Amino acid sequence: MTACEAAPRVALFADTFHEVNGAARTCREWDAFARRRGLPFLCVRWGRAREFSEAACELARSRFAFLIDPDLRFDPCFFRALEPIQRELERFEPEVIHATSPGDLGIAGAILAARLKTRFTLSWHTNLHEFAARRAQQFLGWMPRGWRGRTGAAVERFVLGRVCWFFGRGDVLFAPNPELRSLLQERTGRPVFPMGRGIDTELFHPARRKRRDDAVVIGFVGRLMPEKNLRLLPRVAEALRAGGVTNFRFQITGAGSEREWLERHLPNAEFTGVLFGEALAEAYAGMDIFAFPSPTDTFGNVVQEALASGAPAVVTASGGPRFIVRPGVSGFVAASEEEFSERIVQLAREERLRREMGEAARRQVEGQTWDRVFEEVYDAYARCFTGA
Repeated sequence: MTACEAAPRVALFADTFHEVNGAARTCREWDAFARRRGLPFLCVRWGRAREFSEAACELARSRFAFLIDPDLRFDPCFFRALEPIQRELERFEPEVIHATSPGDLGIAGAILAARLKTRFTLSWHTNLHEFAARRAQQFLGWMPRGWRGRTGAAVERFVLGRVCWFFGRGDVLFAPNPELRSLLQERTGRPVFPMGRGIDTELFHPARRKRRDDAVVIGFVGRLMPEKNLRLLPRVAEALRAGGVTNFRFQITGAGSEREWLERHLPNAEFTGVLFGEALAEAYAGMDIFAFPSPTDTFGNVVQEALASGAPAVVTASGGPRFIVRPGVSGFVAASEEEFSERIVQLAREERLRREMGEAARRQVEGQTWDRVFEEVYDAYARCFTGA
């Protein structure tokens, strides 16, 4: 009998579900996986209206909820939802309550797990401490550089401490890369297991390429926010021109506060907005190089999607994407911003290298399915809770 066949009854508390981000995508895929497998699963989430069913408990946030991201809110009145959620949990009888962040519903999940004496698990999806530091430094742009850096570091330490304290409430933890697993193990003393990200390799495929021009297209997909370090891209453009590459353009897919700045400083760029489904897959397949300058991502779903689409990726040496890209095989991991630009120039100038890396990138991710990701989660449940 497999772990999924003997699966515990899981209530997933998803702080983000309908939004456009990696954590929300993971929650939607988990919900779909549980339905496909017929697993006992209840998804507790925010939506536009109240909805109660066998598999979902969806409530609307209060009018006091405030933005913490362009499409994500925190509801300080989340406690008003505790009683209706508890009634649904008592009906469902979960054996595990699993939260995805220390957000409003994550806190609610911790409270209800304690009330109902139910096992509590958490998975790490966002480097909140690094996001907070980046945004604090941008907000304090008027400060001298040294003060701004020290303030950002203090903000990062404070937020990391609070997040690790919250994760220490869990019985079992999950994280997407080895660095975060080590950090959580050290800071909480709890068992920590891998929880990566899957990919739809039929949707994201090199065969979806439609463009026929000979320009080198450097692409980015994600939220256009300060923590993504997108202000590096104009310097990449300068390096390309200095390296003799003139027939190139950027393709930026996503939305966020950095778009206006990028439009002013990256004139040879196409801004597609947020794309979904086949339109997104075609955008990836039309890229020759995927540039991902973010040093704060916990995993990098978009990097996997680019690799599956045949685009070699250049990423930074900080954060989760460096564990996805195989240096010199499916792309490059840059140790500095200067090297980041140099590697993109190298790929732009060497068509054969781009092609070979693109083919290797596709082969690398072909087996990384969402089913495999969640099977590993249920295996961890079995090891920790049933001794299997």
